[in-house]
Amino acid sequence: MPHNLAAALCLVLVLEGLALFAAPRGWQRMAAEARKLQPRTLRLIGAAAIAVGLVALRLVR
Repeated sequence: MPHNLAAALCLVLVLEGLALFAAPRGWQRMAAEARKLQPRTLRLIGAAAIAVGLVALRLVR
């Protein structure tokens, strides 16, 4: 289990790095837009991302 978690975290880093490498300006624009959102909205987006990720993980496994 710890090995799978470490592998998953490494893949998250790869994907985050890929987004920054491939489209740095787009990432900056997205971050600037995110700063305009209310914290509650960001929490809801985060909760939705968690839910989608858990459902996708369940489907894959």
